[in-house]
Amino acid sequence: MNEITARGEKKLLLASGRAHPELAQQIAAELETDLLPIDAYDFANGEIYVRAAQSVRGADVFVLQAHPAPLNNWLMEQLILIDSLKRASAKRITVVSPFYPYARQDKKGRGREPISARLVADLYKTAGADRLMSVDLHTAQIQGFFDGPVDHLMATPLLADYLRGKVNVEEITVVSPDTGRVRVAEQWADRLGGAPLAFVHKSRDLRVPNHAVSKQVVGQVEGRTCVLIDDMIDTGGTIAGAVQVLKDAGARDVIIAATHAVFSDPAAQRLAECGAREVVVTNTLPISAEKRFDSLTVLSIAPLIARAIKEVFEDGSVTSLFDGQA
Repeated sequence: MNEITARGEKKLLLASGRAHPELAQQIAAELETDLLPIDAYDFANGEIYVRAAQSVRGADVFVLQAHPAPLNNWLMEQLILIDSLKRASAKRITVVSPFYPYARQDKKGRGREPISARLVADLYKTAGADRLMSVDLHTAQIQGFFDGPVDHLMATPLLADYLRGKVNVEEITVVSPDTGRVRVAEQWADRLGGAPLAFVHKSRDLRVPNHAVSKQVVGQVEGRTCVLIDDMIDTGGTIAGAVQVLKDAGARDVIIAATHAVFSDPAAQRLAECGAREVVVTNTLPISAEKRFDSLTVLSIAPLIARAIKEVFEDGSVTSLFDGQA
């Protein structure tokens, strides 16, 4: 069966781009369905062709796509897939982008800068999307960029519950890598039984991408097991620098926990050598064999996404997945 029917009237179809087939298969398995068969290929000049290999008329279609490098290719493939499904008379199209493209460009830091995260939301809407689902947006304000329902899923319960079974929660200090993630750190602290908070002060040159300098830690970390949290790790320079700052401040141990493993070079080497005891991420993005290392743990986000898809399809509550705190 390639479809799920609710109350004999609604039909669910899960379609996926080619960026992360492993995650697509995991979500399909959680939903106990098959992926919608898709014909997709590239022309010699880079043009992308996408077509559903069976009827989608009247269906509730969830269009999954991961966005690793080259991000622009995978985003374009997703947009073309959405357009093809709209033209094939799908009843409702929900974009499932676990790692939201261009999420870091969510505001104007200087004059004449684009707000590319808003542009992506407009592209989704224009292509034919009715709803958007994503995991751990870089900033919550991105929810307001899309003109329609947005399901903002959170990986904190998944990551925090994993760490709860690995360390003594009474010895944990939750550390935000900067002041902008303190609110998320508070959610982590609540999940870990009221753990104390700290944050690393850093400076950033807006003219230079992927460059920030960690300077000092604010909060009690001496003799503690520090859980250093972030939404994404790109080149790993900032997070590796934060580990060193925490070690210099007397932290007994450091565990890194992040949702999106972008892992642009040389992230894997930096993380492997930074001195962190463990690096815990989810599989919102594919992680190739050459970017894996001994201290890396990858948790599957598929159960969370599958549960959210089921709630949306059955007109249930996505907020209920987070104890009413989403």
